[in-house]
Amino acid sequence: MELSIRVTPRSSRPGLGAVRDGALLVRVSAPPVEGAANEAVVELLAASLELPRRAVTLVSGDHARLKRVRIVGLGVDQVRARLALPG
Repeated sequence: MELSIRVTPRSSRPGLGAVRDGALLVRVSAPPVEGAANEAVVELLAASLELPRRAVTLVSGDHARLKRVRIVGLGVDQVRARLALPG
């Protein structure tokens, strides 16, 4: 499945936020330099979903705040449950 996210780099409180405008808010402490924030996003999502890092990949938005990530190994309902997203 693919998930739309909105990333806030250099956040003082990394973590997942609410869904706003159809995108999950993701805060990471890493700066948006040389892919550091993208790596932090993938690691945070993989840990939150209890999946190996290789199961979460960035599909689009390398240099943008709005990104799409592909999640392999879980269905939509499982992702919603693990991330506590509204149905």
